[in-house]
Amino acid sequence: MQSIVDAVRLLAERGLNQGASGNVSLRGEGCFTITPSGVSADVLRPDQLVSMDMDGAWSGAWKPSSEWRFHRDIYAARADAHAVVHCHSPAATALAVLGKTLPAFHYMVAIAGGVDVRCAPYATFGTQELSDAALAALTDRRACLLGHHGMISIGKDLAQAVDIAVEVEFLADLYLRLLPLGEPPVLPAAEMAVVLEKFKSYGANAQAPITAA
Repeated sequence: MQSIVDAVRLLAERGLNQGASGNVSLRGEGCFTITPSGVSADVLRPDQLVSMDMDGAWSGAWKPSSEWRFHRDIYAARADAHAVVHCHSPAATALAVLGKTLPAFHYMVAIAGGVDVRCAPYATFGTQELSDAALAALTDRRACLLGHHGMISIGKDLAQAVDIAVEVEFLADLYLRLLPLGEPPVLPAAEMAVVLEKFKSYGANAQAPITAA
Protein backbone atom coordinates (compact mmCIF):
# COMPACT_ATOMS: atom_id res chain seq x y z
CA MET A 1 0.00 0.00 0.00
CA GLN A 2 2.78 2.39 -0.90
CA SER A 3 0.17 4.60 -2.60
CA ILE A 4 -1.33 5.50 0.78
CA VAL A 5 2.09 6.34 2.22
CA ASP A 6 2.84 8.49 -0.85
CA ALA A 7 -0.48 10.32 -0.46
CA VAL A 8 0.16 11.00 3.23
CA ARG A 9 3.61 12.40 2.48
CA LEU A 10 2.29 14.55 -0.38
CA LEU A 11 -0.36 16.06 1.90
CA ALA A 12 2.32 16.86 4.47
CA GLU A 13 4.64 18.36 1.83
CA ARG A 14 1.78 20.57 0.59
CA GLY A 15 1.12 21.76 4.14
CA LEU A 16 -2.33 20.16 4.38
CA ASN A 17 -1.36 18.07 7.41
CA GLN A 18 1.21 18.47 10.16
CA GLY A 19 2.89 15.76 12.22
CA ALA A 20 0.50 12.87 12.77
CA SER A 21 -2.66 14.88 12.03
CA GLY A 22 -5.15 13.73 9.40
CA ASN A 23 -5.66 10.27 7.93
CA VAL A 24 -6.03 8.49 4.59
CA SER A 25 -7.78 5.27 3.57
CA LEU A 26 -8.38 3.14 0.50
CA ARG A 27 -11.33 0.82 -0.13
CA GLY A 28 -10.73 -2.91 -0.57
CA GLU A 29 -12.98 -5.91 -1.17
CA GLY A 30 -15.29 -5.83 1.83
CA CYS A 31 -12.68 -3.93 3.81
CA PHE A 32 -10.54 -0.81 3.79
CA THR A 33 -6.95 0.06 4.61
CA ILE A 34 -6.29 3.11 6.79
CA THR A 35 -3.35 4.95 8.27
CA PRO A 36 -2.42 4.12 11.88
CA SER A 37 -2.99 6.33 14.89
CA GLY A 38 -0.23 8.73 15.91
CA VAL A 39 2.33 8.05 13.17
CA SER A 40 3.84 11.06 11.40
CA ALA A 41 4.07 11.23 7.61
CA ASP A 42 7.87 11.27 7.62
CA VAL A 43 8.17 7.90 9.35
CA LEU A 44 5.06 6.11 8.06
CA ARG A 45 5.71 2.72 6.45
CA PRO A 46 3.37 0.46 4.42
CA ASP A 47 3.59 -2.28 7.08
CA GLN A 48 2.08 0.13 9.63
CA LEU A 49 -1.17 0.52 7.68
CA VAL A 50 -4.21 -1.16 9.18
CA SER A 51 -6.76 -3.32 7.35
CA MET A 52 -10.27 -3.11 8.81
CA ASP A 53 -13.50 -4.89 7.95
CA MET A 54 -16.82 -3.09 7.64
CA ASP A 55 -17.70 -4.03 11.23
CA GLY A 56 -14.70 -2.05 12.47
CA ALA A 57 -12.66 -5.13 13.39
CA TRP A 58 -8.89 -5.05 12.89
CA SER A 59 -5.81 -6.97 13.89
CA GLY A 60 -2.09 -6.45 14.01
CA ALA A 61 0.45 -4.38 15.93
CA TRP A 62 -0.81 -0.97 14.88
CA LYS A 63 -3.97 0.76 16.07
CA PRO A 64 -6.09 2.37 13.31
CA SER A 65 -6.69 6.09 13.13
CA SER A 66 -9.22 7.29 15.71
CA GLU A 67 -11.30 8.59 12.78
CA TRP A 68 -11.85 5.15 11.24
CA ARG A 69 -15.63 5.42 11.78
CA PHE A 70 -16.26 8.07 9.19
CA HIS A 71 -14.01 6.26 6.71
CA ARG A 72 -16.02 3.06 7.26
CA ASP A 73 -19.37 4.85 7.09
CA ILE A 74 -18.43 6.75 3.92
CA TYR A 75 -17.53 3.49 2.15
CA ALA A 76 -20.78 1.89 3.35
CA ALA A 77 -22.91 4.82 2.18
CA ARG A 78 -21.11 5.91 -1.00
CA ALA A 79 -20.50 3.50 -3.86
CA ASP A 80 -18.44 6.17 -5.64
CA ALA A 81 -15.96 6.52 -2.75
CA HIS A 82 -12.82 4.42 -3.18
CA ALA A 83 -10.48 6.69 -1.22
CA VAL A 84 -10.96 9.07 1.71
CA VAL A 85 -8.62 11.88 2.74
CA HIS A 86 -8.95 13.81 6.01
CA CYS A 87 -6.86 16.95 6.53
CA HIS A 88 -6.26 19.61 9.16
CA SER A 89 -5.18 22.08 6.48
CA PRO A 90 -4.86 25.69 7.69
CA ALA A 91 -7.35 27.57 5.49
CA ALA A 92 -10.04 24.89 5.40
CA THR A 93 -9.73 24.44 9.16
CA ALA A 94 -9.94 28.21 9.73
CA LEU A 95 -13.14 28.29 7.68
CA ALA A 96 -14.44 25.28 9.62
CA VAL A 97 -13.76 27.05 12.92
CA LEU A 98 -15.99 29.86 11.67
CA GLY A 99 -18.62 27.25 10.78
CA LYS A 100 -18.85 28.71 7.28
CA THR A 101 -19.86 26.90 4.12
CA LEU A 102 -17.54 27.53 1.16
CA PRO A 103 -19.88 29.02 -1.47
CA ALA A 104 -19.60 29.17 -5.27
CA PHE A 105 -17.50 32.34 -5.27
CA HIS A 106 -15.21 30.57 -7.78
CA TYR A 107 -16.25 28.02 -10.39
CA MET A 108 -13.67 25.48 -9.10
CA VAL A 109 -15.88 24.93 -6.05
CA ALA A 110 -17.61 22.49 -8.43
CA ILE A 111 -14.66 20.10 -8.04
CA ALA A 112 -16.34 19.03 -4.79
CA GLY A 113 -19.42 17.94 -6.72
CA GLY A 114 -21.90 20.74 -6.04
CA VAL A 115 -22.58 24.45 -5.64
CA ASP A 116 -20.78 24.66 -2.28
CA VAL A 117 -18.64 22.81 0.25
CA ARG A 118 -20.77 22.39 3.36
CA CYS A 119 -19.51 22.66 6.92
CA ALA A 120 -20.68 19.92 9.28
CA PRO A 121 -21.46 20.91 12.87
CA TYR A 122 -18.80 20.15 15.47
CA ALA A 123 -18.68 16.74 17.12
CA THR A 124 -15.90 15.11 19.16
CA PHE A 125 -13.22 13.42 17.05
CA GLY A 126 -13.50 9.67 16.62
CA THR A 127 -17.21 9.53 17.52
CA GLN A 128 -20.23 8.22 15.68
CA GLU A 129 -21.73 11.71 16.02
CA LEU A 130 -18.88 13.13 13.94
CA SER A 131 -19.30 10.40 11.34
CA ASP A 132 -23.04 11.08 11.07
CA ALA A 133 -22.45 14.82 10.70
CA ALA A 134 -19.80 14.25 8.02
CA LEU A 135 -22.04 11.92 6.02
CA ALA A 136 -24.84 14.48 6.04
CA ALA A 137 -22.49 17.25 4.86
CA LEU A 138 -21.13 14.96 2.10
CA THR A 139 -24.58 14.28 0.61
CA ASP A 140 -24.16 14.83 -3.16
CA ARG A 141 -20.64 16.17 -2.53
CA ARG A 142 -17.04 14.96 -2.69
CA ALA A 143 -15.77 17.19 0.10
CA CYS A 144 -16.95 18.82 3.30
CA LEU A 145 -15.59 20.84 6.17
CA LEU A 146 -15.82 19.62 9.76
CA GLY A 147 -16.71 22.30 12.29
CA HIS A 148 -13.73 23.30 14.51
CA HIS A 149 -11.78 20.41 12.98
CA GLY A 150 -10.74 20.20 9.31
CA MET A 151 -11.88 18.74 6.00
CA ILE A 152 -12.76 15.45 4.28
CA SER A 153 -12.49 14.66 0.59
CA ILE A 154 -13.41 11.49 -1.27
CA GLY A 155 -12.57 10.21 -4.71
CA LYS A 156 -12.78 7.38 -7.20
CA ASP A 157 -9.11 6.81 -6.33
CA LEU A 158 -6.44 8.30 -4.09
CA ALA A 159 -5.24 10.73 -6.75
CA GLN A 160 -8.69 12.28 -7.08
CA ALA A 161 -9.27 12.46 -3.33
CA VAL A 162 -5.92 14.20 -2.85
CA ASP A 163 -6.53 16.58 -5.78
CA ILE A 164 -9.89 17.60 -4.34
CA ALA A 165 -8.37 18.20 -0.89
CA VAL A 166 -5.61 20.36 -2.39
CA GLU A 167 -8.11 22.39 -4.43
CA VAL A 168 -10.52 22.88 -1.51
CA GLU A 169 -7.62 24.15 0.60
CA PHE A 170 -6.65 26.63 -2.13
CA LEU A 171 -10.23 27.83 -2.45
CA ALA A 172 -10.65 28.17 1.33
CA ASP A 173 -7.47 30.25 1.48
CA LEU A 174 -8.66 32.49 -1.36
CA TYR A 175 -12.09 32.90 0.23
CA LEU A 176 -10.57 33.91 3.57
CA ARG A 177 -8.40 36.49 1.79
CA LEU A 178 -11.52 38.02 0.24
CA LEU A 179 -13.66 38.12 3.38
CA PRO A 180 -12.00 41.27 4.85
CA LEU A 181 -13.13 43.08 1.68
CA GLY A 182 -16.72 41.89 2.14
CA GLU A 183 -18.65 38.73 1.38
CA PRO A 184 -17.59 37.68 -2.14
CA PRO A 185 -20.31 37.48 -4.81
CA VAL A 186 -21.28 33.95 -5.84
CA LEU A 187 -21.94 32.48 -9.25
CA PRO A 188 -25.60 31.87 -10.18
CA ALA A 189 -26.98 28.35 -9.74
CA ALA A 190 -27.57 28.10 -13.49
CA GLU A 191 -23.90 28.79 -14.23
CA MET A 192 -22.76 26.29 -11.62
CA ALA A 193 -25.03 23.69 -13.26
CA VAL A 194 -23.18 24.32 -16.53
CA VAL A 195 -19.81 24.01 -14.81
CA LEU A 196 -20.81 20.81 -13.02
CA GLU A 197 -21.88 19.28 -16.33
CA LYS A 198 -18.60 20.27 -17.99
CA PHE A 199 -16.63 18.79 -15.09
CA LYS A 200 -18.03 15.33 -15.88
CA SER A 201 -15.65 15.15 -18.84
CA TYR A 202 -12.91 17.51 -17.62
CA GLY A 203 -9.38 16.18 -18.05
CA ALA A 204 -7.92 12.79 -17.22
CA ASN A 205 -9.52 12.89 -13.78
CA ALA A 206 -13.09 13.16 -15.11
CA GLN A 207 -15.47 12.61 -12.24
CA ALA A 208 -17.94 9.74 -12.20
CA PRO A 209 -21.47 10.57 -11.08
CA ILE A 210 -21.98 10.83 -7.34
CA THR A 211 -23.80 7.74 -6.14
CA ALA A 212 -24.97 6.11 -2.93
CA ALA A 213 -24.26 2.49 -2.04
